[in-house]
Amino acid sequence: MRQGSYIMENDEEVLRLDVKTDNSVTERQARWAGLKPGMRVADIGCGSGKTTSKLHELVQPGGRAVGVDIAQQRVTFATEKYATEGLDFCCADARKPLDQLGEFDFIWVRFLLEYYRADSFEIVKNIIKTLKPGGTLCLLDLDYNCLSHYGLSGRLERTIVGILKALEQKADFDPYVGRKLYSYLYDLGFEDIQVKMTPHHLIYGPLKESDDFNWTKKVEVAGRKLGNFDEYPGGFEEFYQEFKAFFNDPRRFTYTPLIACRGRMPNR
Repeated sequence: MRQGSYIMENDEEVLRLDVKTDNSVTERQARWAGLKPGMRVADIGCGSGKTTSKLHELVQPGGRAVGVDIAQQRVTFATEKYATEGLDFCCADARKPLDQLGEFDFIWVRFLLEYYRADSFEIVKNIIKTLKPGGTLCLLDLDYNCLSHYGLSGRLERTIVGILKALEQKADFDPYVGRKLYSYLYDLGFEDIQVKMTPHHLIYGPLKESDDFNWTKKVEVAGRKLGNFDEYPGGFEEFYQEFKAFFNDPRRFTYTPLIACRGRMPNR
């Protein structure tokens, strides 16, 4: 797999991103981070645009929002579904200069840095060039991502751990980026840094349709690409069926911590 390519890219990825986004959660996180009416906000790695649309709603009256994504197909989807007065989308790479976007009062980066293990700190350094003095940066990402399950068989647990290790080594994925976010803000001289940790995936009992779709796609796309299924005589398909049976069992317990960090850009 080409280093730096997006491991979840597939024809239904924009739908997965849209389905799994909960606007009520976005609102709680954004209000905690200090998003207020009248601000100009950037959503870096905006995916389907659903989150950007919610951020735009929260900066009314008088605010504006820009969603940025590396994939033109997601920008097109977001534009067609969510664009409105004061809410725009553009295709850009967060690893490259973003001067064309102008300056922002608030920058939101959620579930982006986990896909860039080698460059995540450099991406943050690049993004904050568009943040006004006194502006707010909010970084949100997962820690121990996809690794906390109870009720797995031995071979299923070993295979999942192996998939995540392969994602680290071959696809630049970082299952542990959440724990790094505070240090990023600290090292960049941000002030008034606050950190909050909450459960992101907290799955028990009957399986929600959105969780089923989200996790099934993760296994079908990332797992199939990089998994080692030597313990399964039937290869990926046997692994997939065992995972589905585990995940659909209301006895199973799955969780992933989300770490949110906010900080204020000092006056330059």
